[in-house]
Amino acid sequence: MKKLLFLILLLASFNLMAQPKHFKVLALYENGGHHIEFSKRAKVWLDKLGAEKGFTIDYIQNTDKIDDAFLSQYQLFLQLDYAPYAWTDKATAAFEKYIDEGKGGWVGFHHATLLGEFDGYHEWQWFSDFMGGISWKAYIATFAKGKVNVEVKQHPVMKGVPASFLVEQEEWYTYDKSPRANVHVLASVDESTYEPQGDVKMGDHPVVWTNEHVKARNVYIFMGHSPNLLDNPAWVRLVTNSILWAAGR
Repeated sequence: MKKLLFLILLLASFNLMAQPKHFKVLALYENGGHHIEFSKRAKVWLDKLGAEKGFTIDYIQNTDKIDDAFLSQYQLFLQLDYAPYAWTDKATAAFEKYIDEGKGGWVGFHHATLLGEFDGYHEWQWFSDFMGGISWKAYIATFAKGKVNVEVKQHPVMKGVPASFLVEQEEWYTYDKSPRANVHVLASVDESTYEPQGDVKMGDHPVVWTNEHVKARNVYIFMGHSPNLLDNPAWVRLVTNSILWAAGR
């Protein structure tokens, strides 16, 4: 009887150890402009995903609360279409420390690479370096369909993601140069597949990457403008993987 009880307790302890630990996510998101519809749908989906995968999300719409103590509550920072300018000084300092020292993970989308001189703000050089030393150059304002090709299939964020997949509607930013020399590119868009075709191209065009020069696990995913991305199984899988990997789960 004692042996049976011991085995039951041992199995129970193994089950508890096997269960993923709950973690907290901070999502800095845009709730205005033309990204509002994406934000609305993304919030609903993220809350559902969190309930399934064991995390909760706190949402903020500006950087006023961000400092070292505030960020210490979270194991993952989601930059949900929020641009890298107009942050408070204490927020920029805390975020840099959070990433450089690996205090948590980061997943950024779309607008997170809107790097340059915008709305009277100077370019955040640290963030430009974090994104591979790039600055924003142009975009397809009228949108285009494009095929994304996975380049590193064995990376955890690409588990279950097809080798290539279509994104039906995207702005496809271009930058002053490809970030490839400074980051680990995981996927790129094939500009020859754009529909309709146009002149806004950059040749080598990474759209998913991670910067291995900082301690924090991090993933940048360019695609993040249209709410119809939530209907794209490949994008949903990519983002789900990225959240769990960046959070160390």
